[in-house]
Amino acid sequence: MSGTNPWLQRQRKSDLVELAEFVGLKGYEGQRKVDLEATLDEFLSENAAHFSTEPKLVPYYVSRAKATGSPTKRELAPREEALKIIKRRVTRAASEVLPADSAQEEASSSQSQSPSPSPSPSRSPSPPSVALETRTPARNLSLAGRLPLPATPAEVAQVVDRSASAVRTRVTSIYQESGITEGAHAVQETLSTVGSIIFTITLFELYSLRPEVLPGRYAFTIPSMPALGTGPMPIYVPDMFLVLSSSFWSPVLTWIATALIIPSVFGYFYNLNSASHAPRRGRPSRPDYDVDPLTFSIVKGLVSFVVLGQKVTVAGYPSVHSIDRINSAIYGGWRGIITGAAVSALVSIYDAVLRK
Repeated sequence: MSGTNPWLQRQRKSDLVELAEFVGLKGYEGQRKVDLEATLDEFLSENAAHFSTEPKLVPYYVSRAKATGSPTKRELAPREEALKIIKRRVTRAASEVLPADSAQEEASSSQSQSPSPSPSPSRSPSPPSVALETRTPARNLSLAGRLPLPATPAEVAQVVDRSASAVRTRVTSIYQESGITEGAHAVQETLSTVGSIIFTITLFELYSLRPEVLPGRYAFTIPSMPALGTGPMPIYVPDMFLVLSSSFWSPVLTWIATALIIPSVFGYFYNLNSASHAPRRGRPSRPDYDVDPLTFSIVKGLVSFVVLGQKVTVAGYPSVHSIDRINSAIYGGWRGIITGAAVSALVSIYDAVLRK
């Protein structure tokens, strides 16, 4: 539109939208740039009394006064004063950044601040584009003044040390509150006995015997997972139906008799530990162990050697087939059982020495 204000025509549409938001214009959304120029021109001309002193709109009214060709000294005085204020602020900010050019900018500032006669065609106010360009550095300088300066290496090191100390303190408190230390001490106290060691050895023998008496039976297959890089995985579970057959009970009862029942009976009656707890002054003293661990270990080793190693039977019991299955299932056969008995015997002797 040829009748639109020249200063508005030189602005980008984003600047026009920002200007419309600044003056509170309504209903401009979706308009083209030329339509928005006309709408702003009409709105600003109707509200000249309210916006003529705004520094952001001074270039518009100066351009409008030049376009109409009938400006008066009284109308342009406040606008020229606003332009002088803007120029003084920009000159002061630029002189702080570029001290080498301070003399030249002070000269230009003094020229811009000198009183001028009534406006004439040969001497007119600065073009609106110059005003916009001079406002932009001042805005950038004000924003740069608000930005924090980069931290020094010493400050960065202090921040890192404080953060690491806070993380260590937090991790330590979480570890203490979790009760891991107390749980570990409780487990240590429980396992640091002769009975716990004998129980561990017996549990290992039973674990080795289980695949022989309760072999695995196919249940299902876990499908492959390409994301984890795993292939199909078949799952087997113990065939519990074998518990109802003699093929399960014959080797199991033979192992229970040679590894638990016979050694426990001899360890209960031949309890060497009870000799150190004889009754004193008519009051009985209870021994540390109801079943002497040293006697238990010695008898277990002897019985395993005779029954499992030499295959000695009484009236055909236990069967040689059951003995062979036990020797093939347990790690090391009867020699492995004797080795476990020797370990528990040494631990029993060491425990008795520590108790003295």
